[in-house]
Amino acid sequence: MTDDATRAAALLADHRDSIDRLDAILVYTLAERFKHTQAVGRLKAHHELPPSDPAREEQQIARLEELAKAADLDPEFARKFLNFIIAEVIHHHQSHQS
Repeated sequence: MTDDATRAAALLADHRDSIDRLDAILVYTLAERFKHTQAVGRLKAHHELPPSDPAREEQQIARLEELAKAADLDPEFARKFLNFIIAEVIHHHQSHQS
């Protein structure tokens, strides 16, 4: 293996290690987020509040799009990602209503 190929392999390994760490952070962060949203779902069910809050959802989507822009991440991707999470949260909230 040439010196360039060796350096490239080392850089690739470093990038993959970083990706693996970031994936773990994402999973644990999502788990923590869902713990809070599940608590919100139980609270809403206890007080007979609707499982979704469209005004809050719009605010969160706008906020996340701005964060994405600041982080140089595609805001459309961020919006789709948050919409997916919101749909899952609403699903959990509805299951508490039953």
